[in-house]
Amino acid sequence: METERLIMRRWREEDKEPFAAMNADPEVMELFPALMTREESDAFVDRIERQFDERGYSLWALEVRDSGRFIGFTGLALQTFDVPFLPAVEIGWRLTRSAWGHGYAIEAARRAARYAFEEAGLDAIISMTAVQNRRSRSVMERLGMTRDPAEDFDHPRLPKDSPILRHVLYRLHR
Repeated sequence: METERLIMRRWREEDKEPFAAMNADPEVMELFPALMTREESDAFVDRIERQFDERGYSLWALEVRDSGRFIGFTGLALQTFDVPFLPAVEIGWRLTRSAWGHGYAIEAARRAARYAFEEAGLDAIISMTAVQNRRSRSVMERLGMTRDPAEDFDHPRLPKDSPILRHVLYRLHR
């Protein structure tokens, strides 16, 4: 898939090294539970690719069209952990620091949402993040997603003393 400035595609072996570097960057991973090792990052790519094979969609690798530079991912993932609003398909993104502030996340998210509704036939998608993740929340809001504060939740996969325990939930309907 393509946008004005991006190519959204399946993953390649050569994406693994810059992806691992991104997942080991403390600033990129500040609002995630932990940095990822190279092995964990590579296993994540393998899971993403299996989801493409199983569902036809997953988290697309993002490449800047003009340069061919890998900058992260945007896409769709089925979430099934134990909270009342799941299972549901989540739209999400993670970009390298050098790609922040260029509008790439919203550009790719708009294309992924269009895919969700027009090609995957979904009626709704969700997105969630730690309360303090203003950058991602801004993308969610610019995408047209809405939040009901009554649906905010403590993420069940995080320790009770985690500074990112409290999460917000956003929804977007077809």
